[in-house]
Amino acid sequence: MNSTFAAVMLASSLSGAVTALGIFTVSRHRDVADRYSTYVMSFAAGVLISVSFMHIIPESLEMEGSAPIFLLVGFLAMHLSNRLLNVFLCHDEQCTDYAVGILPALGIGVHSFVDGLIYAVTFNVAILTGVLAAVGMILHEFPEGIVTYVLLERAGFRGRKSLFYAFLVAAFSTPLGTVVAYPFVSAIGKATLGKLLALSAGALVYVGATHLLPAVERENKRYTIVALAAGVLVALGIVISRA
Repeated sequence: MNSTFAAVMLASSLSGAVTALGIFTVSRHRDVADRYSTYVMSFAAGVLISVSFMHIIPESLEMEGSAPIFLLVGFLAMHLSNRLLNVFLCHDEQCTDYAVGILPALGIGVHSFVDGLIYAVTFNVAILTGVLAAVGMILHEFPEGIVTYVLLERAGFRGRKSLFYAFLVAAFSTPLGTVVAYPFVSAIGKATLGKLLALSAGALVYVGATHLLPAVERENKRYTIVALAAGVLVALGIVISRA
């Protein structure tokens, strides 16, 4: 088996497993999930943003001179896809509770599928690049699993149905995205790979800066800044040690 493919599948499968852990935790121990998920999100944001600016973006610039354009496209594409789901497809005054729960859950499913594509791209650039991206991405999957389960409960699903559909939407979709993307990514040239890496960096910055950090700020819990700083320091330490 190709070592890069094995590393990609290990990372995406671990990502799905962490999502499943979040789903299981909130279904069995809601108080534990509420207590710690904010700190996990804060740490993950620190890792994702730091890794993107210190390693992934410079790497994409070395591979492709037009990388900044694709960085912007990746960021805006994530923003617009979220706006499409939250604004144009469903207005609060027009949607039932079922729709209000289902649409965001489907949005998480699309995002998790894209995570699988990001694993395929970053690991094909270099194992280190993939690992650095994976550290933050895998950690942010835990609260994502929690959110997915809660949304499906709000939509009217109960018990095993909530567990099954949350796993299908948020956990299984990540390795599926990797399997779908890998044969194409592994066959493309360096310049195209640089563009895809920049797209991935834009998506990672979006997830960290506009998805995770605002959620952390809304919770307003003590010591989240410590968790954020720890994420930054971990990313910084890994990058410096490999420089």
